[in-house]
Amino acid sequence: MDASADEFMRYRSPLVSRYASKEMAYNFSDRKKFTTWRKLWIYLAKAEKALGLPITDAQVAEMESHADDIDFAMAAEEEKKLRHDVMAHVHTFAHCCPAAAPIIHLGATSCYVGDNTDLIMLRDGFDILLPKLARVIDRLAIFSEKYAHLPTLGFTHYQPAQLTTVGKRACLWLQDLTMDMRNLQRAREDIRFRGVKGTTGTQASFLQLFQGDHGKVEDLDRMVTDMAGFKKAYLVTGQTYSRKVDVDCLTVLASLGASIHKICTDIRLLANLKEIEEPFEKEQIGSSAMPYKRNPMRAERCCSLARHLMALVSDPLQTCAVQWLERTLDDSANRRISLPESFLTADIILSTLQNITEGLVVYPKVIERHIRHELPFMATENIIMGMVKAGGNRQDCHEKIRVLSQEAAAVVKQEGGDNDLLARVKADSYFAPILGELDALLDPKTFIGRAPQQVTRFLAEEVHPILEPYKGKMDGKIELEL
Repeated sequence: MDASADEFMRYRSPLVSRYASKEMAYNFSDRKKFTTWRKLWIYLAKAEKALGLPITDAQVAEMESHADDIDFAMAAEEEKKLRHDVMAHVHTFAHCCPAAAPIIHLGATSCYVGDNTDLIMLRDGFDILLPKLARVIDRLAIFSEKYAHLPTLGFTHYQPAQLTTVGKRACLWLQDLTMDMRNLQRAREDIRFRGVKGTTGTQASFLQLFQGDHGKVEDLDRMVTDMAGFKKAYLVTGQTYSRKVDVDCLTVLASLGASIHKICTDIRLLANLKEIEEPFEKEQIGSSAMPYKRNPMRAERCCSLARHLMALVSDPLQTCAVQWLERTLDDSANRRISLPESFLTADIILSTLQNITEGLVVYPKVIERHIRHELPFMATENIIMGMVKAGGNRQDCHEKIRVLSQEAAAVVKQEGGDNDLLARVKADSYFAPILGELDALLDPKTFIGRAPQQVTRFLAEEVHPILEPYKGKMDGKIELEL
């Protein structure tokens, strides 16, 4: 059996095989992980040499020349023998760097490469997600502005309520996403480097290497942190950085998942009403049995994966809670799954939502028909006010409207007919004083309040400023392969 056929004999995570972007899949790949380990060993050796340890330029150069040529088969064999992934890669690196072998991983513990690499991946993962979230916000902002004045039925309890506009409703989605943007930015900026802390976080091994020179140990920590691209390192750690950091990162991603689930649920509900649809490809099939169907499969995918993203946050919460004293290893296997899957899932639903928002289709005539169906009931207050202005009695008018509304509701609910309240009002001589004003009283634009103005101000004050740092990253339309 050839290798390509063997690929289909084993489970493959659909997060990578079907959905994830190349950049996010690479961010959590073995190639990225283990080349980062080697970079960290090189940083450590360079800093130790600069601070006076007997490490030569030739040893550093040898390590640098083999930073990327990892023999994964050898590493796997070493791990089988040693039952230790870090030492397996120390031996593999040492095999191709015989001169540097004595100083690789000098003074360090496994978490020097393991935890610091995880922090780099978390940081880089946020750097992949943030521009994608910015693009979704940008597309929805364009949509909101375009439809800021288009009246549509509002819904509370999923029952028709006072009118809003299509653009204003999209601003509700945008508000959640701008909160997510700030949350992701804050979580990304809060990530620090673990640095060089030793087996239980005391830096004892490095203090011994530098013969009790505390200043050199602090310099070492700072130098390696700088080389890894971090502004700060955690001042105190156990063997690992606090697993509270994982909680923080995955919490903001779970919150993003909740936002996207809500947005895509709204789109699915509106698709059922035929008011709004997600993009639908020319040859796309909605149902194998019902060829007329146009199912909102992209929005459904987002909801499906968003549930997974929201559920994943329970893993770091429980892991953080059960870490004993300076560290226990029951975090490791769980984190290998929960950290990458959270970022992969967030990446997928953002890409899918971008595709949706770039091709949302609005059907104004359907929206208008739904408004016409419900507006007579909503206009009763306007009719009463019009009659009072014309000299009528508010209580008498209210009773007239109440009776006619109940009769019209019976036609709609019991007979399946159209809402004929306006016809009943026009036929009742009591309302003769305002018959000429009915069209103006029933103009949908008089029922949307300050929705358009709210859209304009919200986009100007809340949305456009948050997009400013990503101006150069707005290009790129998403075409989904699946």
